[in-house]
Amino acid sequence: MNAPALPPRRTPVWLEIRRHLHELIAGPSFAPGDYIPSERSLAETLGANRMTVRKAVDSLVQIGALERNSTSGTRLPLPRVTRPAALHTALGIARLVRAGGGEPGNRLLDFDLRPVTARIAKRLQLAEDSEIVVFRRLWTVNDAPFCVETTHLPAVRVPGLAAADLTAGQSLYALLRDRYGIVTSGTERTIGIGYASDAEAGLLGLAPGTAILLLRLLAADGAGVPVEYTASVNHPQLVVFRAGADAG
Repeated sequence: MNAPALPPRRTPVWLEIRRHLHELIAGPSFAPGDYIPSERSLAETLGANRMTVRKAVDSLVQIGALERNSTSGTRLPLPRVTRPAALHTALGIARLVRAGGGEPGNRLLDFDLRPVTARIAKRLQLAEDSEIVVFRRLWTVNDAPFCVETTHLPAVRVPGLAAADLTAGQSLYALLRDRYGIVTSGTERTIGIGYASDAEAGLLGLAPGTAILLLRLLAADGAGVPVEYTASVNHPQLVVFRAGADAG
């Protein structure tokens, strides 16, 4: 005899409220620094008790999607990192974070030497049988994760480059200049909207599928030959791109 089917499990109310709030603050009606309605107002609007609403809000505060002001309420965080929307020379993230008064940090997530894909070969003007160095770093500002960057370099331009060269937060551009004599003098930047993968969302403290700011950067040397292609996934509440921003 078949066992009776279990009744479907209902999503806890606080999770439903959290999802609603996350979608609300990710939409066009809210900008960094804006305050959300009070817990009492949200409870009345959503037909829930204040403790349930508070639990949902607390969970968003814990991942940095909201922040509390002891006197004014709860708001979307102000951006902590300002990145230039256009730049003729590449600047390291650490320098940009310090220019904004923050303390940078980073963690090397992976490092690999692999055959180039057709897409990256086209961007870096490489033969399709070339090898590239690929590494990924998680960047933080005052210990808050704000950016995941995946960088591709032609292996022939950086012989001997190893993971150990990047584990202590070294500047890639200083390394290229000092060890390999490569100074970037031109960059191409494309900024758009993407959606965080499960892995990226976990690293940045976001819900999977959250809209993120996606920067694609192509840097060239003095002769105009591409030397770096980087895809940068940026936290939508902690990073802002600004035309004419002072990079310091």
